[in-house]
Amino acid sequence: MWQKQGDGNFSNDDPAMEDVFEKGTGPKRFRYSELAIATDNFSDERKLGEGGFGSVYRGFLKESNLEVAIKRVSKGSKQGKKEYAFEVTIISRLRHRNLVQLIGWCHGGGELLLVYELMPNGSLDAHLYGSKNGTGTVLPWKVRHEIVLGLGSALLYLHQEWEQCVLHRDIKPSNVMLDASFAAKLGDFGLARLVDHGRGAHTTVLAGTMGYMDPECMNTGRTSTESDVYSFGVLLLEIACGRRPLALAEEEHIVHLAQWVWSMYGDGRVLDAADPWLEGDFDDQEMERVMVVGLWSAHPDRSLRPSIRQAVSVLRCEQPLPILPARMPVATFVYVPLQLDASSWGSYGVIGGGSSGTETMTGRSVSLRSKTLVEGQVTGR
Repeated sequence: MWQKQGDGNFSNDDPAMEDVFEKGTGPKRFRYSELAIATDNFSDERKLGEGGFGSVYRGFLKESNLEVAIKRVSKGSKQGKKEYAFEVTIISRLRHRNLVQLIGWCHGGGELLLVYELMPNGSLDAHLYGSKNGTGTVLPWKVRHEIVLGLGSALLYLHQEWEQCVLHRDIKPSNVMLDASFAAKLGDFGLARLVDHGRGAHTTVLAGTMGYMDPECMNTGRTSTESDVYSFGVLLLEIACGRRPLALAEEEHIVHLAQWVWSMYGDGRVLDAADPWLEGDFDDQEMERVMVVGLWSAHPDRSLRPSIRQAVSVLRCEQPLPILPARMPVATFVYVPLQLDASSWGSYGVIGGGSSGTETMTGRSVSLRSKTLVEGQVTGR
């Protein structure tokens, strides 16, 4: 798709796409020298973090007196180049208060660079677990609940309210950024795909993050709004419980968070799954709604999950809580082993959940928690 020209710039074979780059109404094109100056020549002191496709740096644009986050796409990453083109031509057109805004772009000096608004409070991931690692304070329930509602609003916009349906395909806490007021903004659209409204499941190569991926999607590669809703449901449970989606249980099996919470729901004590670090300081009705909507959204059978509009309506107390089975149902699809490099992260099997089945994953649990599947490949994220 992309070719490197003699002057070190990247351009697309399709002149129409280059025209979109140049005449886009939103983000502006920056010179490489501007962004190098803004980041002290991409110094390590300015580095905010490193993702699957490149590093992110804190920058300051003197001309506009603006602090920004600049993503420097890895030069050897084919997926990174796809992400760059997709974000500039598509994601730049999205406008929603709960989406990270793309400010500008640059393909010059042999580099691919994306410029975003800076999120002063970093990622949700850091705040959910920072206090437990001794590096931060507990995120209050009121803030968590607003984050839930904001993410629901963002996903509703992506799935139903924009001109096309945008499948994010990698919803997780590290891709949720927090602004100065701790308002949530969904970012990192590197794995996103566009589909027409009402098209249904989209067959593609496997992509996403272990623990947040729809079990059926892991098996078939069929992504859809339902698979995004599954990831959203897992994220809701994680926000409410303060626990990672995968945890070791007996016999070194890894139990999914949804299975653990569902067992408490069936026993009539779902609030016992609330993050103990909150010390009971939360609204019981709000907590119950977040957990039950989380379970509903993470239902093993994608046909029984809510649409994102239904989920948001229940979270906003506009609709009553659904009544779910007392035990987590068993997934109904047929398991077919995926042809992936098992030596990289171990093997896994998904067989639903509940009283007559469990979701288990075997292999190296530590690496499972930190791996992202990108177009059928495994990468640290």
